[in-house]
Amino acid sequence: MHSGGRDEILGTPYSDLDLVVFLEGAGVVEPEAIWDDPQWVEWRGGHAHQFRTA
Repeated sequence: MHSGGRDEILGTPYSDLDLVVFLEGAGVVEPEAIWDDPQWVEWRGGHAHQFRTA
């Protein structure tokens, strides 16, 4: 999330549902429409929509 000129990490999602919850909490009305947009979501350590537990 970009707020006040800074990027802010909202959390680490462990499923697509977690990601939707984070984006809705940030005020995004249609999270599925932007979850592949690199300006909104940075996928680390793997491909988009592939989640692993530690």
